[in-house]
Amino acid sequence: MEQAKVIDGRRPAAELRASIAARVEGLLAEGGKAPGLAAVLIGDDPASRVYAGQKEKACREVGFKFSFHDLPAEAGTGMLVDLLGGLSEDPDVHGILVEFPVPGHIDWATAVMAMSAEKDVDGVHPLNLGRLMMGLGTVVPCTPRGAMYLLKKYGIDPAGKRAVVLGRSNIVGKPMALLLQAADATVTVCHSRTTGLQSITREADIVVAAIGKPEYLKGPMVKPGCVVIDVGINQTERGLVGDVDHHGVSPVASWITPVPGGVGPMTTAMFLLNTLERYLALEGIQM
Repeated sequence: MEQAKVIDGRRPAAELRASIAARVEGLLAEGGKAPGLAAVLIGDDPASRVYAGQKEKACREVGFKFSFHDLPAEAGTGMLVDLLGGLSEDPDVHGILVEFPVPGHIDWATAVMAMSAEKDVDGVHPLNLGRLMMGLGTVVPCTPRGAMYLLKKYGIDPAGKRAVVLGRSNIVGKPMALLLQAADATVTVCHSRTTGLQSITREADIVVAAIGKPEYLKGPMVKPGCVVIDVGINQTERGLVGDVDHHGVSPVASWITPVPGGVGPMTTAMFLLNTLERYLALEGIQM
């Protein structure tokens, strides 16, 4: 049985990282300072700690200055507000990233407002999310931006297509739907309370799975020829798997992203690109 073509994220991410490194090298050669990214982690979530380490490695590789701020699990909203406010005022910090999930006792709506919208590299600040909704220039959340980059890279045009986004989080599902709408797709957002889900996904030309459930999207839920973007990263006894049953969906779809190696590498690359763009804007350097 014919299998879907693989949308590989590793090669485009490597190419993008190489171009960012070259730009930074040129900036430093001209006497500029290195772009600075500050990552904040609250608590001991193992996956978040691994992701922070991956970002540090990626920053070092492209010549960024990286600082890691580790808050204890019992840290309150006030402590996070103070940290984000201080980083926002630091001239050597051009990008700020808070690793998710944020502990439930933290008032995230209050804390995020302490962060400079101009230094928000994951597009989580309400001002940036609002600008995205209005179709204005802004910082785009890294994972949705990476997914859209892959669609363009592989010549998949959402215009006129029916797209379904599984998930409605502020950092993936909602911005993903907005970006697809901006690309002239007709978008339906589904979630845990959606009824008749299979009948909806079966009509989609593009499905983006960001629901946080291992191998949730099955072959019978997908229209033949559909493009499937798997955003999920789930640790199981068999290792990392996405939100898509790759084995069952691949014979039905036309294109599919693997896990790992699909959207994940692009998310990291977009953190770097967003940081570089924030740096250029804040330092008044031409893009």
